[in-house]
Amino acid sequence: MKEDKTKTSTNKKSRRDFVKNTALFTGGAILLPNLHMSGMANVAGNKKLKLALVGCGGRGTGAAVQALTADENVELVAMADAFEDRLKGSLANISKAMGETKKINVKEKNQFVGFDAATKAMDLADVVILATPPGFRPQHFEYAVNNGKHVFMEKPVATDVPGVRKVLAAAKKAKENKLNVVVGLQRHYQDSYLAAIDQIKKDSIGKIVSGQVYWNSGGVWVRERQPQQSELEYQMRNWYYFNWLCGDHILEQHIHNIDVANWFVGEYPISAQGMGGRQVRKGKDHGEIFDHHFVEYTYPSGAVIASQCRHQPETMSKVSEFFQGTKGTVYTKGDNATLTDWNGNSIFEHRGKEDPNPYQVEHIKLFESIRNGGVIADAENGAKSTMSAIIGRMATYSGKVIKWDEAMQSNIDLAPDELTWDSPAPVQPNADGTYKIPTPGETVVI
Repeated sequence: MKEDKTKTSTNKKSRRDFVKNTALFTGGAILLPNLHMSGMANVAGNKKLKLALVGCGGRGTGAAVQALTADENVELVAMADAFEDRLKGSLANISKAMGETKKINVKEKNQFVGFDAATKAMDLADVVILATPPGFRPQHFEYAVNNGKHVFMEKPVATDVPGVRKVLAAAKKAKENKLNVVVGLQRHYQDSYLAAIDQIKKDSIGKIVSGQVYWNSGGVWVRERQPQQSELEYQMRNWYYFNWLCGDHILEQHIHNIDVANWFVGEYPISAQGMGGRQVRKGKDHGEIFDHHFVEYTYPSGAVIASQCRHQPETMSKVSEFFQGTKGTVYTKGDNATLTDWNGNSIFEHRGKEDPNPYQVEHIKLFESIRNGGVIADAENGAKSTMSAIIGRMATYSGKVIKWDEAMQSNIDLAPDELTWDSPAPVQPNADGTYKIPTPGETVVI
């Protein structure tokens, strides 16, 4: 998702922005990011790696371009999406972005559409990009691992607890089988955050005892219902607003900041409590999700992190993290990281205007690891940070204190493993076209 309106250079754009705001849609020449390509010289002449893209929206399209850019000997051979128009549009945009290249070889017969498209595409590849709406991620990841594929998968990695458990099981198998898995929590590949965590590990600010993390913005796109659409197609086209597909914006977007809290504290939360609701974004076309959440996360060490996210136009926008330690504070936002002591004196500062694009670095590191026989194992953390955001959603929807261990036993399964176009949508509208909205004090979440 777009992170900060102040980020305008190509080097600072998200995958979706990379596709949306470049010549892919203007017909002009596209400039690929200025990359630090060290370590790539040794891959020339190695085995050609076959790539499959599963999920052909904006973020999948951008990730495919970055994967093709990251390695000298990789070829896109298969694509999959529920919708043919999205697949065709994505292929056209990838081709425009890459220009004259032999790296794109997606034959008509290898352009798969429908609910079984993902497995057909993955069968043809060595490396897969999983970028569908996250409700499908657990089953796609499980299939990829069971069939020996290296994986780049977008965050979050599930929308419900059964999905988290499935990803954790597959993550263990992937590691045992020496499969590389990179998850799109790109701050783990961003110089400013790496510099900050290095300082934290050096005890520069002492033990973190509290913090505040934010993703407050005006919200995202709405795709209006079209004539002749089934309810299932409408929900899949408008996936952001349905929990079986998206998990609410506390999960789909704010997971980035919650993940940073987990990383910097060095633990995962043991409980969450909070509040939220729909105050501004509450129309029929806004599905069932909230437009604001506030959660307090408690960690085993006793640290308490306050988390807030909001989708309300014309309100304060803020995407950043701020933590208080026993000896000082750390503030992270985009390419900047600042540490100060409790007297206001600077301890450390990182200003990364020329830092490499972390979205690109993810793919460079993935292919370097594959080439060099390494193992990147991001999936377990991806699953646990996903779970952290899920217990936050559980807390705001129910109004109750949600304990991690109890929540992990939940069998509420939001995303069906098997669907056809004749299947009923997992969520059904009311008679007036609205959807049932979670109600604190009434909604059952475990």
